[in-house]
Amino acid sequence: MRIRDSRRRGRALAAAGLLVVLGAGACSAGDGGSDNAGTAGQPQAAAGGEAARDQAAPEQAKSGAGGADLRIDQRAIIYTGTLQVRVDDVERAAREASTVVTGAGGFVGGDQRHSDSADARAELILRVPADRFTKVLEALVDLGEQERREVRTEDVTEETVDLDARIATQRARVDSARRLLARATSISDLVTLENEVGRREADLASLEAKKRRLADLTALSTITVTFVGPEAVAAEEETDLGFLAGLRGGWSAFLGAVRVALTVLGAVLPFAVAIGVPVALLVALARRRARRTPPAGPALPEPAGPVPSGPPPVPAARSGP
Repeated sequence: MRIRDSRRRGRALAAAGLLVVLGAGACSAGDGGSDNAGTAGQPQAAAGGEAARDQAAPEQAKSGAGGADLRIDQRAIIYTGTLQVRVDDVERAAREASTVVTGAGGFVGGDQRHSDSADARAELILRVPADRFTKVLEALVDLGEQERREVRTEDVTEETVDLDARIATQRARVDSARRLLARATSISDLVTLENEVGRREADLASLEAKKRRLADLTALSTITVTFVGPEAVAAEEETDLGFLAGLRGGWSAFLGAVRVALTVLGAVLPFAVAIGVPVALLVALARRRARRTPPAGPALPEPAGPVPSGPPPVPAARSGP
């Protein structure tokens, strides 16, 4: 009986040990699976984050580019253009340029024309909206053959911002001075505050006028176009340097001085003839009269006493020593 009982206990202990060993193996296998799943999930998460960043990068670039473009659009820039175009008919080109500008929403600010057939010329000052500056410029070039073109830009953004800040500050100063004026009690304070309010309002009006001027220049660009005929001489020539150039310049200056002197002489000559001839005749007549009349000598003084009748007395001879 004891042998059987000991065998049963041995079998039970062996079964219990086997169960313990199997449970430990299952736990280790489960932990390893979870670790493998975790290590496998990390690259996937990393890959997903990189993909998300890759997708977000173009959007950020687009948003950044859009912000830069917006900042450029918000800048205050003054555009100024100068053109010289050679055309077959100056009058027709000037009319077409006016039509182009009015069609673009601008106007003609100045019109000066020289209708000589040999040297026809027309100079127009055109004001066009800033957003149509390039289009109008190209339309004017298409009217003929471009000879000279110059485009200048001036960025006045900082000046505009500074004016806005100064205007806001000056308005606050005007309001404060008006409030003090409303509470003035004495005549002296009233006069002083009225002068101060007037001075501040004048400064504010000056700043606002500058702001309006800048707004006009940035809103409407200026194009100065010169149309010349087919036989017109170029308005600008290259400046020559050197001895011969100086000699030509000096000779031209000498001829100019001679022409000016002759012009002055021609202007003065009629007055000289009209006034100088009578004066010369009067002077000659006065000289002739002076020659005919003898000069009168000086008068001798008369003696104070009676005049002696005999010869003058002879002085006595001086005796010797």
